[in-house]
Amino acid sequence: MRRTRILTAVLALAAGLLAGTPPALAADSTAKVSLAADTYTWKNARIDGGGFVPGIVFNRSEKNLAYARTDIGGAYRWQQSSKTWTPLLDSVGWDDWGHTGVVSLASDAVDPNKVYAAVGTYTNSWDPKNGAVMRSSNRGASWQKADLPFKLGGNMPGRGMGERLAVDPNKNSVLYLGAPSGKGLWRSTDSGVSWSQVANFPNVGNYQQDPSDTSGYASDNQGIVWVTFDESTGTSGNATRAIYVGVADLQNSVYRSTDAGATWTRLAGQPTGYLAHKGVLDAAGGYLYLSYSDKGGPYDGGKGQVWRYATATGAWTNISPVAEADTYYGFSGLTVDRQKPGTVMATAYSSWWPDTQIFRSTDSGATWTRAWDYTSYPNRANRYTMDVSSSPWLAWGANPSPPEQTPKLGWMTESLEIDPFDSNRMMYGTGATVYGTENLTNWDSGGQFTIKPMVQGLEETAVNDLASPPSGAPLLSALGDVGGFRHTDLSKVPSMMFTSPNFTTTTSLDFAETNANTVVRVGNLDSGPHIAFSTDNGANWFAGTDPSGVSGGGTVAAASDGSRFVWSPDGTGVQYTTGFGSSWSASSGIPTGAIVESDRVDAKTFYGFKSGKFYVSTDGGATFTASAATGLPSGDSVRFKALPGVKGDVWLAGGAADGAYGLWHSTDGGANWTKLSNVDQADAIGFGKAATGASYQTLYTSAKIGGVRGIFRSTDKGATWTRINDDAHQWGWTGAAITGDPRVYGRVYVSTNGRGVIYGDTSDTSGGGGTDPTDPTDPTDPTPTGACAVTYKITNQWSGGFQADVQLSNTGSSAWTGWSLGWTFPNAQTISQTWNAESTQSGSTVTAKNVGWNANVAAGSSVSFGFTGSWSGTNGKPTAFKVGDQACTVA
Repeated sequence: MRRTRILTAVLALAAGLLAGTPPALAADSTAKVSLAADTYTWKNARIDGGGFVPGIVFNRSEKNLAYARTDIGGAYRWQQSSKTWTPLLDSVGWDDWGHTGVVSLASDAVDPNKVYAAVGTYTNSWDPKNGAVMRSSNRGASWQKADLPFKLGGNMPGRGMGERLAVDPNKNSVLYLGAPSGKGLWRSTDSGVSWSQVANFPNVGNYQQDPSDTSGYASDNQGIVWVTFDESTGTSGNATRAIYVGVADLQNSVYRSTDAGATWTRLAGQPTGYLAHKGVLDAAGGYLYLSYSDKGGPYDGGKGQVWRYATATGAWTNISPVAEADTYYGFSGLTVDRQKPGTVMATAYSSWWPDTQIFRSTDSGATWTRAWDYTSYPNRANRYTMDVSSSPWLAWGANPSPPEQTPKLGWMTESLEIDPFDSNRMMYGTGATVYGTENLTNWDSGGQFTIKPMVQGLEETAVNDLASPPSGAPLLSALGDVGGFRHTDLSKVPSMMFTSPNFTTTTSLDFAETNANTVVRVGNLDSGPHIAFSTDNGANWFAGTDPSGVSGGGTVAAASDGSRFVWSPDGTGVQYTTGFGSSWSASSGIPTGAIVESDRVDAKTFYGFKSGKFYVSTDGGATFTASAATGLPSGDSVRFKALPGVKGDVWLAGGAADGAYGLWHSTDGGANWTKLSNVDQADAIGFGKAATGASYQTLYTSAKIGGVRGIFRSTDKGATWTRINDDAHQWGWTGAAITGDPRVYGRVYVSTNGRGVIYGDTSDTSGGGGTDPTDPTDPTDPTPTGACAVTYKITNQWSGGFQADVQLSNTGSSAWTGWSLGWTFPNAQTISQTWNAESTQSGSTVTAKNVGWNANVAAGSSVSFGFTGSWSGTNGKPTAFKVGDQACTVA
């Protein structure tokens, strides 16, 4: 995670709101809309991490139940059996994209099935919608939402403070939420269903990172930043009396209520000149611990302190691990060992160089030891060892000089938690991953503890561009903050991100269509070149030379044979070169800031787009001529691509809701365009392997078709479309890039703004054959016939509840165009929530039927669905399943 986190995807979305003009091009009136969906399996191309994890929350009453929140990539639940994270907010749709930013999480200690998430990405105009509190009674498997009358900022300054959302540990129907932007403290008394402002709370906060910022980003009042209950001041079923609240106010940062929120007072004697990032209460020891910084974080902070407040006497004690004069950082990460009162840990979250620092005390802060110390400068002695073999890119390809080491212990370390049930387990978030240890107490005995990534399943990269070459690695990615990766195996973490140079953010990449070993990428870097080339399919790189004036990556295009390149960088006009960019010449006839792409057949033909105009060069990028076509989107929220193998075949997606918006196709190099009438809106377009018997490559788009937002596929040149995702798999905003795989029919790679690279594989192993079950002329019998097999797996179980996944396989020789699976529970279990199927239950008998999008199951393929349910006494698995009258084999 780098110092800038305002992602290009969000800015592009904002640009998409610019005014447009009505289309004046030909429309395809013969196209047919078909929303019958294929059955897809969705996974991440594994990177493991890649972004800031500002919050980790352990449940206080159930072992191994933990959650993590990210600033733009949703929330996750820990799976102890596999030691992985499960994403919980993939159901957030396009219109609510901001709700993938999570500003706070709360896990209910009274009822561990309940979890809450306060969501919203920006408090300024970048996020058009207000925030919300999401609530779940099944650990995040499904959610209900309470909209708020103000915005929340999961990606705003101060997002590492917290937790802003808290559940009363004695009366769990009561929750509190600290709001930003001067909106104050809010309370719910009905388990998060409704919220009202605590009118008598005396301070809404006043701290702004930068009051002069006219965008509203750094100038927002960071508001109420944490809420902590003293559980010892309440009894079960009665509201906790003592509540502590942290406020973003350098002079008045901590308030308390002793009457369950009826009245509030500023804590007397508190430190001033600092913000209290965290307030962690150790009821057993009778102390409130507070970590302070002079700034709101997560990037800034030059001075800090750690204090202890005695809840019984009101005495304040400065327990800072180091003297204030010796700090060049603030403190934030803060935790106590619930098994060993008096053990407390804190982090120097803003110590960027040479490394972060973690402090530990076993005597309530009277004395401290450090994770690392200087022996004789610049040499260090570490109390820990680091094993990043599961995520080797965390070494960043660096070879620093002491006192820096690689991999680093971290940066932006604002979340730090000791497992309340296990003194040996600790997790902490950084700007790039979640680290953890399972032998922490070695620290106290003089041994070394081992730190490893504990991040598998948590994917938090923001994707700017994707490429799937016809040979070599199946996937190349351009990512924010970590640059990008070459995936030779989608199920494995690559050994290293792109290096030589290592861009902080890669903005665009391309390969030569007929020579996939030649690859180019461009991106942002604080100092150094902004373009790099590879001659071995992205395995190794060398830097090019920037033309004068370049300030950022922009977009880049490679000629079909790799002989030349056209680059539209930030800071200067479009440039072209032959060879590998040792010298550049300015292109003429095309405006600065244009998006550029190449024809995939003619090595001298390049294309550009800017502000409603399409541009064409036939001399290798030296000169461009504007197409006479009108009616294309007038804004710059546009992405276009040329089809491999066909000269002049170009597809263009983009626009804005108040103007031209959709998908256009040109077969003459942009001279003329046809707008597809069956596509309401489109934001990205890509190509993949053609279906069996099809003469045209498969199209993929992130679009709105038939009034439905989703990921769509067409095997007939856009005449009909199939939605291939479902409502449980939406991933917020997916408009930056999409591409099919030229080698695997049905495989599609989807960009997200914080959930990494998602890829989907179809269950249709026939390569696109079959019929449309929604078509009234379809003669296929919808009643399944033939053999079947079922795998029933309990994936999570807790007191009184469980979650299960069911895989139904068509092991016969004929395709199904609809299915219904029946079984009987052996112990009177009851289903409460089902996804990817519709279920009914009568007594112990259950019937699960397909939903509209997963009716088709080809011979040899399978379909999966899941559910949550309740149980008591025993939770045995069903032993018999039937599809219609056909008994299935049980795996």
